[in-house]
Amino acid sequence: MRDVSRLAGVSTMTVSRVFADPATVQADTRARVLAAVEQLGYVPDRVAGSLSSRRTHFIAAILPTLTNVNFADTAHALTEILRPADYQLLIGYSMYHMDEEERLIRAMLPRRPDAVVVASTVHTKAASQLLARSGVPVVEIWDTPAQPLDHAVGFSNYEIGRAAAHHLLALGHRRIGALGPGRDGEARDYRGEDRMKGFAAALREAGVADDLVLHHGEVPVSFEQGRQALVALLARAPDVEAVFAVSDITAWGALMECHRRAIRVPGDLSLMGFGDFDIGRQSVPALTTMGVDARAIGRRTGELLMRLLRGPSNPAAASERVDVGFRLIARETTAPARRRGRRSPPRA
Repeated sequence: MRDVSRLAGVSTMTVSRVFADPATVQADTRARVLAAVEQLGYVPDRVAGSLSSRRTHFIAAILPTLTNVNFADTAHALTEILRPADYQLLIGYSMYHMDEEERLIRAMLPRRPDAVVVASTVHTKAASQLLARSGVPVVEIWDTPAQPLDHAVGFSNYEIGRAAAHHLLALGHRRIGALGPGRDGEARDYRGEDRMKGFAAALREAGVADDLVLHHGEVPVSFEQGRQALVALLARAPDVEAVFAVSDITAWGALMECHRRAIRVPGDLSLMGFGDFDIGRQSVPALTTMGVDARAIGRRTGELLMRLLRGPSNPAAASERVDVGFRLIARETTAPARRRGRRSPPRA
């Protein structure tokens, strides 16, 4: 650092600030320091720096999976907010296993992250205690629980389910089903389950039976799980008029099964999903869905963290719940009940 300071013509403290909080250093001075760093090939010792500053400049993030484009978009947008302040994201994924989430928390906290972001609001008792006692900001994302551990950024999955049911009911459908993953086994999608609960509650409130809200298959959802779930639903209720799928992935698998069986969508069956995935936008017919802004979740989480990390340390600071909302995206796979025709027989 002394070599860098001599070459750039600044103090070692200025060099330190360029790495610790670059926004506090004038642009021309910062440029000279970075040029000297480049010329000398200097790599700062973050471990040593963290001992004095008590900041490691990394944020731990635990996601259910890395293959879901929505979670990937959230992580990307969060990184874009963190990068200018020289914070890095360290990502682990739990594959919807609470025990794995706890293991990741135990592995990450000893490395002293400056904050923890976790895409879950249901944790093991030990994981909840570890996060509560961590002494750093904790942000639960992709839901807005009534009582977050610390802070939350997301939306109400329960209300998403209710809104989906209201859409199908408003179209005049009464024989209505839903497709969600099973609730057995170690992997659980609690956000998806909340969507199913909200959907079923809205049906009951409208005087419509919720006996076709079906939990089938394993977590995470897949095209095949969607296909199999629709097969199971049709075996139980061949006269079903409309279906809500817990994910666009599930819905797309169901749509392909409809094509195989010559079930016209939406002529014979209205179908809708959740997530606004690109595959739903490109499918034929285009998929009606409940959309959320995954990137907005990442941005709002990053902005919240920057405000918390730059402000005075106050463990008793009030929890913040940021609701990014959701929207119905009506496309081609749902239609009024009166437009439904006589269902064609399955192809041989």
